[in-house]
Amino acid sequence: MKRFVMVLMVVCLLFGAFAGGKKENAKTTAPAASGPSGDVVIWYYWETVGHQKALDHIITEFNNKQSAIKVSAKYVPFADFKKQLSIGAAASELPDLVILDNPDHASYASMGIFADITGKFDVSTYYPGPVNSCTLNGRLYGVPFGSNDLVLFYNEDMLKEAGVSVPTTWNELLDAAAKCTKGNVSGFAHSSLQNEEGTFNFLTWLWSTGATSYEIGTANGIKALTQVQKMVQNGGMTVEAINWTQGDTMNQFISGNLAMMINGTWQIPTMRQEVPNMHWNVAPIPQDKVQASGLGGENYAVIAGGNEAAAIEFLKYATSKDVCLYMMEKMGYISSDSTIAEGQFGDDPVYQVFVDEMKYAGARGPLPEWPDISDAISLAFNEVMTGASTPEKAAAKAQATIDAILGK
Repeated sequence: MKRFVMVLMVVCLLFGAFAGGKKENAKTTAPAASGPSGDVVIWYYWETVGHQKALDHIITEFNNKQSAIKVSAKYVPFADFKKQLSIGAAASELPDLVILDNPDHASYASMGIFADITGKFDVSTYYPGPVNSCTLNGRLYGVPFGSNDLVLFYNEDMLKEAGVSVPTTWNELLDAAAKCTKGNVSGFAHSSLQNEEGTFNFLTWLWSTGATSYEIGTANGIKALTQVQKMVQNGGMTVEAINWTQGDTMNQFISGNLAMMINGTWQIPTMRQEVPNMHWNVAPIPQDKVQASGLGGENYAVIAGGNEAAAIEFLKYATSKDVCLYMMEKMGYISSDSTIAEGQFGDDPVYQVFVDEMKYAGARGPLPEWPDISDAISLAFNEVMTGASTPEKAAAKAQATIDAILGK
């Protein structure tokens, strides 16, 4: 009997709740909370303070405009970024959104780390190249952040003092760099780290010979490595560059320790702010057979299984025209959205050199195995720069690794 009474009470309570709900619906029901919500954590590797502040600025603005989503960002050093992504994936401790180097995108997409956002984000107005770096097997696994490329930066006063013109060929660069080297000043450098950052810079030598990224073992590949060797041996290129990031290289340049460097668009805002009175300019990278530059830039990627909906909501804000233009200006990038990039730099002659070089800028990958190929390339020029190997032996070893990866 007691059991029957308890059951009856439960039924009555359920009926009352249902009836009350029906009565509430008969009136005007207050809208339930809808749309994406929750925390979104972003990982990025930008070492430049100005870039970090710019990202923090748009995150703060986004958080202040609404209360459903809270975005925060974490800096992970470039050298550790890939490792942290791999470790995080294995331990299920990943962020919700990453900003990563575009040639690495296909590799992590193939591992299932990035969410398929096909149909969830419109990239129809974006340049094909950046979009391709986010695409795998016809599916979209990211959104291009911005693009950049590499050119030669030179100190006008140092070149004038050395009595040399802006070099346009490899031989001219050899001569000019040696003549500009004096005391604590090195004639030339670019980031030569044994990682993707170093590969990005070295490939301009390889591509200028007419070789592809996968042909370092050819006569042209050996020629590119030999050019680097000659630069180091004649004193024009400092071997210390094997320890320098692109940011370090810029700091050496603006400190007056470098006469010339290869570097990218993103350094311009910092240089203009920190050394407004320095006489410097830019020019195409000295060439062998053909003009060459490196296509760089980052992509946004949403982590699969994270707060995907909220991450995409932030992406829509971050890629809107005004916000995108703000980030591109602060970082010295070229927008990957063609409708935003048009007229982005006005009549700025320095940026125009970079824009002109975009048609000569080669892309790394996209290939899921690119990180391993990049490692083989960066090891080759590091061994040549330090004298640990000859160009011929370093090229042969790198080519064997590349062929094995490509299944040749």
